[in-house]
Amino acid sequence: MIYLFHGSDVGKTRAKAFAWVSAARAKAPEAPYIRLDTESLTHESLGSALGSQGLFFSRSLISLDDPFSLSETSQVVFEALQALADSEHVVAIIAPKITAPHLKKIEPKAAKVFEQMLAEKKAARGFNSGLVNALAARDRTVLWKEIIKAIRAGDAPEMVHGLLHWKARDLMQKGSCVWKPDEARALSRRLIELVSEARSGSLPLNLALERFALSV
Repeated sequence: MIYLFHGSDVGKTRAKAFAWVSAARAKAPEAPYIRLDTESLTHESLGSALGSQGLFFSRSLISLDDPFSLSETSQVVFEALQALADSEHVVAIIAPKITAPHLKKIEPKAAKVFEQMLAEKKAARGFNSGLVNALAARDRTVLWKEIIKAIRAGDAPEMVHGLLHWKARDLMQKGSCVWKPDEARALSRRLIELVSEARSGSLPLNLALERFALSV
């Protein structure tokens, strides 16, 4: 079964998806979690995920992260769309800014669709380039200040986190003279871990983001 997360608000879309996945994993901790992004999503890896079954579990939680950002991975998903819809496995598709033609194909197959659109007042503020540029430049002081400024301006910590994680993924895909490929991957993983840590109660997400900024 497919659960689709999309919308023009990239930060909120990703935050909603990560929160949902985290809650699903907490509800069924014995179920395997398989995350496939544009680097790892192939016909073979998706087929393997859909075919996974164990002695103590009957279904897995599969996350497809931004598969429609590349034509190759889009084709993989659409060729397996009916199998994804019919599968007993829970398939979360995270697709911010999915195009209308793609949405038209996948929406009827989804068990549930979560849409996060930019509100007018948020749109007026514009894209937070200062935040993502500070992360790209690996400037911890500026990044820390940008996180505090964004939260004080009314942005939810989950939205700030989602934008930072989007930029980490962007650094992985496009490359950077500041972040080495393995460092960009580690950055992405660390940001994912922040949400789980915050939900465990060890540290509120806004404070976890500030601490993260000072560690980049």
